[in-house]
Amino acid sequence: MNRLVIKGGRLVDPASGVDGIYNIYIMGGRIASIKKADTDTSEIIPGSPGLDIIDAENLLVIPGLIDLHTHLREPGYEYKETIQSGTRAAAAGGFTTILCMANTRPVNDSESVTSYIKKKAAEEGSGVNVLPIGALSPGQKGERLTEIGELKAAGCAAISDDGVPVEDPGLMRRALEYSKAFKMPVISHAEDAHLAGSGVMNEGVVATRLGLKGIPNAAEDMIVARDISLAELTGGRLHIAHVSTKGAVELIRAAKKRGVNVTAEATPHHLTLTDEAVIGYDTNTKMNPPLRSMEDVEALRAGLKDGTIDCVATDHAPHSTIEKDVEFDKASNGIIGLETAFSLIYGLVEEGVLTLSEAVKAMSTNPAKAIGIDKGSLRVGFPADITIIDLNRSWTVEASRLKSKSKNSPWLGKTLKGVVVNTIVGGNVIYKA
Repeated sequence: MNRLVIKGGRLVDPASGVDGIYNIYIMGGRIASIKKADTDTSEIIPGSPGLDIIDAENLLVIPGLIDLHTHLREPGYEYKETIQSGTRAAAAGGFTTILCMANTRPVNDSESVTSYIKKKAAEEGSGVNVLPIGALSPGQKGERLTEIGELKAAGCAAISDDGVPVEDPGLMRRALEYSKAFKMPVISHAEDAHLAGSGVMNEGVVATRLGLKGIPNAAEDMIVARDISLAELTGGRLHIAHVSTKGAVELIRAAKKRGVNVTAEATPHHLTLTDEAVIGYDTNTKMNPPLRSMEDVEALRAGLKDGTIDCVATDHAPHSTIEKDVEFDKASNGIIGLETAFSLIYGLVEEGVLTLSEAVKAMSTNPAKAIGIDKGSLRVGFPADITIIDLNRSWTVEASRLKSKSKNSPWLGKTLKGVVVNTIVGGNVIYKA
């Protein structure tokens, strides 16, 4: 039975309202006891063999980070990422649980593919909890529903055709009705494909200047409005992925005030970059939804601050040089994000946009709530999934140091603050800096 003590760290746990210097005792993979560091530790730290101690003085100790939006690429696209490399990247980024999207090859639309992913994660993964997301429709073709009950029984935590918008509102309605019955959210890729057309970046002044086709905000706003309306009609569980526009934030805020069962996420890149980053035609700034205007970024930040946007999710999307070292128009959408996510959000803390507690809530507590899992807190009895971070250390994003198989990041060469020191899952240290 594993026993571990994390001694003298600054524990920040928004779920229990704790922010202070504590010792944490772990037994059998769960939190056994938490005591203030200035109290008698003889009960917490018995002098017996088989006990490991982590000195966390001057370090931040938080519930393990949870990512609701990861692309592990396996099966089918192992040249971009594998379950092994992707979970190593997750562990290095402080993530203890990740949800992997269904757009693999074959698509994760059946029990057999879900079981394959879970088996691979158990046998070759870094120790990070991997929860598959099942496809909403077979082959992500948007024609009919998958066997949602079968997917849930196999271990799927949500359903989504992410990467492909669900064009048929009737299909989305039925998915939301089933989500209520099976108590698992539908994750919406909110995009009107007809409005988005062949656009490759945000529609606006920058796109005009660069001579690139733009994607208007309305392409996102219209589907967010539709799916909120359908969630209100059905009472289903709706989660809106990678929100990027001011209009979408306003729609979600109004829906929550009406009591609609909707949650939402924003990515670190949409919270920190604008379409100005595309100047220079760096394909690592090409993504879907595209980087938007400063007005949109400010709206996302305000939405994250006031709880309209519940979660930060990476949308970790590995691509090889085959897809990225091409003309901007032809490049694949997406960037890697597991290893840089915490540092980027901590940058918002340093700017005064968020408090540290709000950042942890968005990256751990709220994702656990959104997906309905018993994680995201370090209360006694909870799983000992823990991230330990040195907020005083900086690191440079170098391709050679990244654990992800792909290196498509707009932050290569940039120095970020906040170094993950340890990642712990079920009381076991799975990553040590």
